Amino acid sequence: MTRTTARGRDQITEEAADAAIEQACRILRLPTIRDRFGDNAAAAARQQATYKSFLSELLFIECEDREVRRKARLVKQACFPRTKRLEDFDFAANPNVPPALVHTLAKGAWIRAGQPVCLIGDSGTGKSHLLIGLGTAAAEAGFKVRYVTAAALVNELVEAADDKHLSKTIARYGRVDLLCLDELGYLELDRRGAELLFQVFTEREERSSIAIASNSAFSEWARTFTDPRLCAAIVDRLTFDASIIETGTESFRLRTTKRRRSSTRAS
Repeated sequence: MTRTTARGRDQITEEAADAAIEQACRILRLPTIRDRFGDNAAAAARQQATYKSFLSELLFIECEDREVRRKARLVKQACFPRTKRLEDFDFAANPNVPPALVHTLAKGAWIRAGQPVCLIGDSGTGKSHLLIGLGTAAAEAGFKVRYVTAAALVNELVEAADDKHLSKTIARYGRVDLLCLDELGYLELDRRGAELLFQVFTEREERSSIAIASNSAFSEWARTFTDPRLCAAIVDRLTFDASIIETGTESFRLRTTKRRRSSTRAS
C-alpha cells in the first residue's frame, strides 16, 4: 500500500513537473525546449548524463533553432517574390558572371561598408537570381533586407507623397541594411517618379547598401530617367565604389529551354 502511494505520488510529481516546465517555457518563450525536454530527459536518464550536460544540450538546441527561426524571419521580411539561392546559380551556363566576386559579395562586407552592387544584363541572364540570392545571403547573415521592383517602389512613393507621409516611407526604406531594387530600367519614369526614387538613393548614400538589377547599360538610362542631370546624379549614386557585374546579352534561360526541346524531339 505504501509502495502504491509512493508510486502515485511520484507520478503526480512527474506530471506537475512537466506542466511547470511547459508553462515556464511558454513564459520565457523557449518553444524548442518545451517541445523536446521530455525526449531529452529520457535520453539523459538512459545515458546517465549529468544535470549540467542535460541542461547544456537543451540550451544548445534552443539556441540553434532560434538562429534558424531568426534567419527565416529576416528572409520573410525581405519580401522576395521567389526563392533563389546563390549556391543554385549555374555559373557554367553564364561564364560572364565571376564566381569569385559573387562568393566574396555573399560574405556581406560590402553591406557593412554601405557600398552598392549593380547587376547589368539582358533578360534571362541571371540578374534577378543573383539579386535575390545576394539578398537572401545577407538576410541569413543578420542584415535587414528589403526587395522591391523599381516600378513598385515608385508607385509606393507617389502614393505616400499624395497621402502626405512621404518622409516616413523614405525613412523606412532608409533603415534597411540592404535595398534590393529589381527591374530598374524596364519602364520609363516621369520626372516626379524619378525625383522620388532619387530621394531614396540620397537617403542611403554611402551609409546603407543598394543592389540593383537592370536590363539597360548605364549609357541607356537616359531612356528611364529623362532628365539628363537627374540621370547623371542617379548613375553617380549607384556606381560610386560599386561592384558591377555584367551578366551579358545571351539568355541562358532561353538557351536551356531550346536545348530541352531539342532533346525531347530527339528522343
